Amino acid sequence: MPPALPLTEIERLPADPELRAAIRGWRVALAQERRMADNTVEAYSRDLRQFLIHLERRGGTPSIAGLVALKPRDIRGFMAARRADEVGGRSLMRMLAGLRSFARHLEREGHGVVAALGAVRSPKVERRLPRPLPVAAAKALTDPELRAGEDREPWILARDAAVLALLYGAGLRISEALGIRREDAPLPGIDAVTVLGKGGKQRMVPVLPVVAEAVAGYVAACPHPLPAEGPLFVGARGGPLSARVIQYVVARARGALGLPQSATPHALRHSFATHLLARQGELRAIQELLGHASLSTTQLYTRVDAARLMSAFEAAHPRAGRMPVPRPRAEA
Repeated sequence: MPPALPLTEIERLPADPELRAAIRGWRVALAQERRMADNTVEAYSRDLRQFLIHLERRGGTPSIAGLVALKPRDIRGFMAARRADEVGGRSLMRMLAGLRSFARHLEREGHGVVAALGAVRSPKVERRLPRPLPVAAAKALTDPELRAGEDREPWILARDAAVLALLYGAGLRISEALGIRREDAPLPGIDAVTVLGKGGKQRMVPVLPVVAEAVAGYVAACPHPLPAEGPLFVGARGGPLSARVIQYVVARARGALGLPQSATPHALRHSFATHLLARQGELRAIQELLGHASLSTTQLYTRVDAARLMSAFEAAHPRAGRMPVPRPRAEA
């Protein structure tokens, strides 16, 4: 169930009562039937609200009938207005995806077809390349000794080290690592962990012994009860651990190591894939490990590796400096 919009926010939606009810139903469907993450539900909801505000400014209170009667020029006008507000292509593409999702919901509920959304093309966006860390930097970021001098309880340091070990050593998303239950903890003797990825899809990921040892060290040191059905990783008071805590940990560590802002928890997942590929890892296998639905997403890492190889080539090849070629001297 998605987080409920505050009552004041629901009342402020520029929509008639029937449309508001449809929006509530759509949000529930996204979370319960589509099993979308809360953040995605909220992002789609914000985008729909922006669209309704745009329509209200141009013709009164939006309604379901009004949406069904929209023309392609109305959608293009909204996109042009958002571009004028310096909204990028990626955000526009997400906005269209959210609006189309709501339109499909209206159609399923028997309200009619919002044909205008199908007549507008999504903006073409160059896919952003992943930004992995060098091997040495990834190792340093996940080294438990990095924070040995901090005034923190030892079990918290062990917990953070175990989470980071899973991000880099198993290529997990931070939500996947924090979603592991205690009964599924990858401890020594267990060579794989089952995680719940995007879209509620489960996959099994191999676990390195060093990662299992880090998890075991945390479990042994944790002072809070860890029920089998509860989360493996808990916060300082025993509740589920927030992703923000790990993001803060990485931010402090990258400051200590002099790493760029791109050194985030998700960069460790990128590093996992890129370093595997550099060691001749098979692309299909990496796709399975990462839980990518499409091979094209995994193929982005081949471009990263190609860029790395070209950089090494340009640094090492005698002709890479583009020195002027000396001409032979003319004979006297």
